[in-house]
Amino acid sequence: MTLFERFAARIDDALRALQARGDLPADLDFDGGSIVVEPPRDPAHGDLSTNAAMALAKRARTNPRALAGLLATELEKLDEVAAAEVAGPGFINLRLIADVWRAELRTILCEVGRYGRAAAATGRRINVEYVSANPTGPMHMGHCRGAVVGDALASLLEWAGHEVVREYYVNDAGGQVDTLARSVHLRYREALGETVGDIPEGLYPGDYLVPVGHALASEFGDRYAQAAEVDWLPAFRTRAVAAMLDLIRADLAKLGVRHDRFTSEAEVQASGAPDRALAELRARDLAYEGVLEPPKGKAQEDWTPVSLTLFRSTAFGDDQDRPVKKADGGWTYFGADLAYHLRKLEDADELIDVWGADHAGTVRRTEAAVEALAGRPALDVKLVQMVRLLRGGEPVKMSKRSGSFVTLAEVVDEVGRDAVRFTVLTRRADAQMDFDFEKVVEASRDNPVFYVQYAHARIRSLGRKAATAGLDAGEADLSLLDAEELALVAQAAGFPRAVAGAAAAREPHRIAFFLHDLSAAFHALYNRGNDDPARRFLREDAPQATRARLELANAVGQVIRNGLAVMGVAAVEEM
Repeated sequence: MTLFERFAARIDDALRALQARGDLPADLDFDGGSIVVEPPRDPAHGDLSTNAAMALAKRARTNPRALAGLLATELEKLDEVAAAEVAGPGFINLRLIADVWRAELRTILCEVGRYGRAAAATGRRINVEYVSANPTGPMHMGHCRGAVVGDALASLLEWAGHEVVREYYVNDAGGQVDTLARSVHLRYREALGETVGDIPEGLYPGDYLVPVGHALASEFGDRYAQAAEVDWLPAFRTRAVAAMLDLIRADLAKLGVRHDRFTSEAEVQASGAPDRALAELRARDLAYEGVLEPPKGKAQEDWTPVSLTLFRSTAFGDDQDRPVKKADGGWTYFGADLAYHLRKLEDADELIDVWGADHAGTVRRTEAAVEALAGRPALDVKLVQMVRLLRGGEPVKMSKRSGSFVTLAEVVDEVGRDAVRFTVLTRRADAQMDFDFEKVVEASRDNPVFYVQYAHARIRSLGRKAATAGLDAGEADLSLLDAEELALVAQAAGFPRAVAGAAAAREPHRIAFFLHDLSAAFHALYNRGNDDPARRFLREDAPQATRARLELANAVGQVIRNGLAVMGVAAVEEM
């Protein structure tokens, strides 16, 4: 139980005491989740703040400040509370005794890598699908951002107590896969010695297909060099997709991104899942045969109405019903997507899809269809904006290897996995982002990656120096920590709440913000010793104070490590 959960329980006990005394109605329900316990916005107002009185006053048929006064008096009886003050329209600000923070420091050091983790039994089973790039080439920085956001979100949800399945949807049933096979066939003929010249328009031009062509030349010889497309297309398609997935997995491994399963679109369609999804919709009267209205701006004489199988997405707030099946009986992309989401619903309580911003137009209809299939809202789509690559403020040129973009592997090779992951998580996923190669490796406080890792490295350095000087032996007397030092403990103690809040909002970037603020507070405390030697962390003339401050630093370092673990970033030992 976190410190915030513990005080929420204390407030619950105080409300029940008021109820038992007759100060609150006996039938008052205060378990609705509207009561919040959090740090006040201004630390000068206290250590914790609660809106309990304002949340309950209307239902209790009383004035918020009057109820706050009664509740504050009850809370002041707690040994851990130094003072309870009513503020504004009915907030209650609590000032805690110093021993609360000393105890929390010991908790951090006792729980180590578990600090901030919720109990697994409290969560749900959540399927997080991310990346899902077409298997037609290497990953680029647009894929990179979605990969990092999805991977960090999955990790964050696990920390919050959920069981998470990390999934990649392989779009191997569309026309782009045939284009890939034709592009590989060209490289195959090239590997056999044919001069292919410029890559024809419409095929993939990147050099990454050259080794695939050589592999197929070794496997098949010249068997398919002059053969009809119908003879070689299926085999080349299968092998090309497999080669691209190997390439994608290698790119993701460079980034530290993993998936529990890769699901083939072709296999989903072959399994009959689209028919099952349509049957589910028909059973709920949410699918019918109909005709779409002409597209806006198109003359009536240019429009040929055809009968389609439509999903009633307007019943869920969409602006028009959406086709599930084409006139020729084939599935639309949307229809195939419904089948895939139905399969995911079979073993998950909730679905999260991390998509590129170019898919924004399909969010509402997909969320509506999943709600129809599940009988409840069950899909949350997170849109990720593209990344603009810069070097010293200037746009970066394209990659020769990919033919049209800078690859993820090239970026990671140049600046490192940690710099990429942390930088990506310093902004909301749906906000535009510039990634400047020079800035992300800059050793300055303006670079959040450096600033946080430097805080951890500085803490580790303190431990090594203390060990060398023999200052780390003996039990620490935490009563020697001053008010500023205990305030740093209080800030570190906000980590479990930060994890819970970020997970509830599905926003992993909040952890990066938390770590930056905590690191800034540690650096500021450390720098006190520059002007006042008595405030240095390491003092040979004051071994007891040194041990207490080392414990403080170690606790902060542990929280930084845990936060970086959520983000998938290494905590460096020295810089």
